[in-house]
Amino acid sequence: MRWAAVLGLGAAVYLGLGLYLYVFQARYVYFPELPSRQVEATPADIGLPFDAVTLRTADGEMLAGWFVPAPAARGTLLYLHGNGGNIGHRLDQIEVFHRLGLNILIIDYRGYGASSGKPSEEGTDQDALAAWTWLTQEKRLAPERIVVFGESLGGSIAAGLAARHPPAGLIIYASFTSVPEMAQALYPMFPASRLVRYRYDTRAALNNVSSPVLILHSPDDEIIPFSHGQALLAAAREPKRLVELRGGHNDALQVSREICTREIGAFLQTFL
Repeated sequence: MRWAAVLGLGAAVYLGLGLYLYVFQARYVYFPELPSRQVEATPADIGLPFDAVTLRTADGEMLAGWFVPAPAARGTLLYLHGNGGNIGHRLDQIEVFHRLGLNILIIDYRGYGASSGKPSEEGTDQDALAAWTWLTQEKRLAPERIVVFGESLGGSIAAGLAARHPPAGLIIYASFTSVPEMAQALYPMFPASRLVRYRYDTRAALNNVSSPVLILHSPDDEIIPFSHGQALLAAAREPKRLVELRGGHNDALQVSREICTREIGAFLQTFL
């Protein structure tokens, strides 16, 4: 009886944890308050002029963002950030792209920063589309002058956008093949890949991207394994390239600043 009780308790705990992960999985995908939902810095803090913009999505959400112009810009970058924090936490990256001669449009997804709504997979896709539409219709920029950059979760969103609306180029930083594959790797004790409601299938999207692709990933990434970057490279069409960075998931762009500047510059030189 004792062993039966122990096994029963173990089964109940296992099922309870699995149910918790299923019901509250959005908490493991979106982190708008990490480290803070408040936008506490702007490009002005690093000496860059900018315009605060508000974009309306097709379903009526209002997205907050910045348009940072560059003198004699060679093109424009649409920046889709990761699942933690907001646009105010990306000033270092904005400065790198600005120095490369790019205008930058960066937005906060619904539920992030000052944007309205609640994040969802369909919602973030609509947010990216709203930013693309603003650039191509409001700013009247030609798609062949726009580069889409996606960071972590934003890499999957960027790949999905580029598959539907081809830009001049696509840059993916520290992204994953899909949420089910990431979930299974993180929670191997559960049938996690079957429990997740989110797909964010970056690999599948890349199969349909016709633009040049640059993938940036660090072998030292402690959150998304380097093997995901390699798998994305295999899924992408030519022309494509994978650049190995140094540093962890959240600081590789800073640790490898010189590498990023050089490699992104060389990538841009091929089509801008």
